[in-house]
Amino acid sequence: MSNTTNTIAVLYGAKDLRIENRPARELGEFDAQVDVKATGLCGSDLHYYRHGKNGDFVIREPLAMGHEAAGIVTSVGTGVTNLNPGDRVAIEAGIYCSSCALCKSGRYNLCPELRFASSAKTYPHLDGTLQTRFTHPARLLHKMPDGVSFEQASLVEPLSVVLHGSRRSGVRAGHSVLIYGAGAVGLLAASVVKAQGATSVTVVDIDSNRLNFAKENSFADNTVLLPMGPRPTTPAEGLEASKKTAETILSESASKGNDVVFECTGVETCMQAAIHTAKPGGKVVYIGMGTPNATLPIAAAAFREVDLVGVFRYSNTYDDALGMFAAKKLATADKLVTHKYSLADSKAAFEALSNGKDAEGRPAIKIMIGDY
Repeated sequence: MSNTTNTIAVLYGAKDLRIENRPARELGEFDAQVDVKATGLCGSDLHYYRHGKNGDFVIREPLAMGHEAAGIVTSVGTGVTNLNPGDRVAIEAGIYCSSCALCKSGRYNLCPELRFASSAKTYPHLDGTLQTRFTHPARLLHKMPDGVSFEQASLVEPLSVVLHGSRRSGVRAGHSVLIYGAGAVGLLAASVVKAQGATSVTVVDIDSNRLNFAKENSFADNTVLLPMGPRPTTPAEGLEASKKTAETILSESASKGNDVVFECTGVETCMQAAIHTAKPGGKVVYIGMGTPNATLPIAAAAFREVDLVGVFRYSNTYDDALGMFAAKKLATADKLVTHKYSLADSKAAFEALSNGKDAEGRPAIKIMIGDY
């Protein structure tokens, strides 16, 4: 029988986060209940917290945030055969139908029926993992190998996004890689491509503290600090600014172009510059989701056969990502977890993430909320 005691952090609107006691969701035949031990906060959580929406997805009812999570199975439904109480699991937060053509082809991340925990895209919303008792389909709970911590297992969700992107990019040993954004996703991308044998990894950002963190903790071989400038007022100005940004990056990294470029910011100028910083025949992987209708220099891509690759979440990555942690292939990734908060202090955690640093000025890269 499932435990019905449940504390949950619920977002009612912009910066209106409340800690409440609610019954845990009822356990279905093929569900399992998880005692959540750690949940990592990400950029989409922050957008919801700041604005009550993420892009076009507006919160229409109180919603629990969080989808990067791991914990311990406390009970299972009568039809569950793959898990037992006491199993340590990483939670894959998207629920897909398994029966459509995309699911059957292995691309379940594109399933039209997909419901994602902590996302307001679908209604009624599906609560996220910022709660003590999380009920979820057992097929989407992945057993954690021995030696993998709950924090590492929580990092598997953003790591999966990067792993999916790296598969689509074809990055391999000997490649030079450029990464826009020194946040958690960008630094995880750096960890992954290094593990895959990239010989040169350059990380670009506007925040010197984050770049120092990246260099000091061996995420990047090179870093480039972009100066803050006035925002372009027209598409033409933006395209011209992106060329200058690309020239600066290539000059400071002593590069003639990169085999693979990961764009992890979603900032339009960076999305544009990414094309100019790829070498002829290279690839640009768009992971960041910040500008819904970006103007891109398509001619610069077409004439140099630079492939533009989109990434939407992930599919069939969790076991491989957990395996990378178990095999200690991501030695630097643990350093991403810079701050830990209890569930009761969730609002303080969101404020630290919103500020990008804590009261002492330390960069907030990846914040965990959980059993601390």
